[in-house]
Amino acid sequence: MKNIQFGIKENIVQFLLLVLTNFFVGSMVGLERTILPIIGEEEFGLASASAALSFIISFGFSKAIVNYFAGAIADRLGRKKVLIVGWSAGLFVPLLVIFADAWWMIVVANIFLGINQGLAWSMTVNMKIDLAKPTERGLAVGLNEFAGYTGVAVMAALSGYIAATFSNRPEPFYIGLAVVVIGLMLSFLVRDTGEHLKRQAKSSSQDAALSAGEVFKRTAFKNPALSTATFAGLSTNLKDGMAWGLFPLFFAGVGLSVPEIGLLVALYPAAWGFFQLFTGALSDRWGRKWLIAGGMWLQAASLWLLLMVDQYSLWVVASVLLGLGTAMVYPTLQAAISDVAAPSWRASSMGVYRSFRDSGYAFGALFAGILTDVINVEWAIGLVALLPMMAGVMAAMRMNETLPEKAHQLKK
Repeated sequence: MKNIQFGIKENIVQFLLLVLTNFFVGSMVGLERTILPIIGEEEFGLASASAALSFIISFGFSKAIVNYFAGAIADRLGRKKVLIVGWSAGLFVPLLVIFADAWWMIVVANIFLGINQGLAWSMTVNMKIDLAKPTERGLAVGLNEFAGYTGVAVMAALSGYIAATFSNRPEPFYIGLAVVVIGLMLSFLVRDTGEHLKRQAKSSSQDAALSAGEVFKRTAFKNPALSTATFAGLSTNLKDGMAWGLFPLFFAGVGLSVPEIGLLVALYPAAWGFFQLFTGALSDRWGRKWLIAGGMWLQAASLWLLLMVDQYSLWVVASVLLGLGTAMVYPTLQAAISDVAAPSWRASSMGVYRSFRDSGYAFGALFAGILTDVINVEWAIGLVALLPMMAGVMAAMRMNETLPEKAHQLKK
C-alpha cells in the first residue's frame, strides 16, 4: 500500500484544493439567494408565497434524496467520480434560469441545483474527513463549511449588485456558467481519498460495513448521538429554507432596496461561513454537545430579535448573530457524526444525516409559504424559530459528549 499520511498539514495541497472547490459549490447557491424570490414575484407574477418558494422546495427535496444515496455510492465508486458528476449536473442550473419562460423551468433548475449540492458538497466534506486526523475533524469540517458559505455570501452580494446594475436576468447567471467550469476543472485536479479510507478501515476495531437499513436506523433514531444530531440538522436547515425564501420578501416589505436586501441576505451566510473557521476547531477541544445546544438556541433568539427591531443596523446585528448560531452547529454536527460512525459506514451515515438535514430546506420553505399565506411573513418567521429552540433542548438532554478521544462509545 502507498505511503498514506493523515492530517491537514500532511495533505495540505489536496486539502486546499478541496476548500477552494467548495467555495465554488457554495457560490452556486448564493447565486439565487438574493434575487430568485424577487424574480418569482416581479417577472412571473407569483402572488402566493407558497408558489414563490416552490423553487426552494424542489431544491430541498432533490438535495435530500441525492444526499441519502451519495454517501453509499461514494463508498462504492469513490469520492472523486461522484464530485465530477455533481458539477456536471450544476451546468443545467444557470442555463435553465437564463432561458426560463415559465416558473416550472426555475423549479427544474433547482432540482439540478439540489443534485449538484447533494453530490459535490457531500464529497468535499467526506474527502476532508478522510484526510484529517480524528482530532482535526471539527477543524476540517469547519474549513469546508467556511469555504462553502463564504461562496454563498460572496455570490449573494455580487448577484444583488449585478441585478441592481443591469437586471435580475440574465446577467447574474452568466457568472454561474463560469463557476461550473471552474468547479469542474478543480474536481479533475483533486485526488481521490480511497486509499486513506482503506487505511482507516483496516486500522479500525469497529463494526464491519453495515446494511443501508441498519445505517439509516442508527442515524435517524436508534443511536442517541446520531439521531439528536440529525434532528438538529433538520431544524437548522428548516430555519434556513425559511430565511432563504422569506428574508428578501420581509426586507422588501419594510421598504429596503435590492442592494440593501442583498447585503443583509449576504451577511447571514457570511457570518455563518466566517465563524466556522473557529467553531469547528473549538468543538475538537471543547466537545460537540454544548456548541450544538447553544447554537440552536442562538438561532431562535436571532430570528425573534430580527422581528422585534426596526433599524437597519439592528437587522445587521440579528443577521450576524443568526450566522454565528448556525456556525456553532453546522461543522459540529458533522464532526459528531464522524466521531460515532465507523469508517466503513461513515459516508453512508453522513448521507442519511445530510438527507434529513437538507430536507429541512424543503419543509422550511413549505411551512413558511403556508404560514405567510395564512397569517403573514412576521408570524411565519417567529413560529419557525420554535423548532431550533426545541432542538437545542433535545441536544442538551439527550446528547452525550463526543470528543474525538471519546468517539464510538455510542455505536449501538
